[in-house]
Amino acid sequence: MSIFNNFVEETVDLFISGNKIITGMMIDIGSDVIVIFDGEDFVYIPKLHIHRINTNTEYETEIKKPEYSPIDLVDETYSLRKVLTNAKGLFSEVFITSNQSIHGYITNIMNDYFIFYSPVYKMMLIPMNHLKWLIPYKESERPYTLSNEELPLVPLNTALARTYTEQLKKYEGKLVIFDLGKDPNKIGKLVRVDQNQLQLTTGRNKSVYLNIQHIKTLHLP
Repeated sequence: MSIFNNFVEETVDLFISGNKIITGMMIDIGSDVIVIFDGEDFVYIPKLHIHRINTNTEYETEIKKPEYSPIDLVDETYSLRKVLTNAKGLFSEVFITSNQSIHGYITNIMNDYFIFYSPVYKMMLIPMNHLKWLIPYKESERPYTLSNEELPLVPLNTALARTYTEQLKKYEGKLVIFDLGKDPNKIGKLVRVDQNQLQLTTGRNKSVYLNIQHIKTLHLP
């Protein structure tokens, strides 16, 4: 039995990677993910990024156990992969890096990464181990109030490599943006991918070498 079982239906504080704190009722526990309900949203959090957990006895608003789940895994054990698979095509908020959530929907699940379509960043590659949490939208919600015409749910038909590193190699010679472009050293032409390292040429032709394991998102300009 998981130690997290002690907190089921309790209001807890979760201290997450990136100095984030999530407070809510623990609803369900999977092999590598837990589900929190904060009174408004269901938050799916990989155990990998939980630094600390404690019972919250001072929360001002009583959280009532919800009667439904936006991702229904009846008779199945929760796992991150199953959550992501069942979230395909659902408008969602994902938190990966910096202080900015990304809004859109999942289109594909690969071995160690998934494809997320954002109306802002378009097609994004996100390694699974960098996902901090996923929040499905309510049924009536849409990102930025965009209409079906402005943001259609379209499956991605592009051929994708099975692993994140293999897919990166497909972008050699192209302009890429890593980690939402917050760091100018993560915007440039992808020169070479070699095992866990990559070479990037930035705007003033400076060569930068990055560790792939610390690249949290990729999208094309």
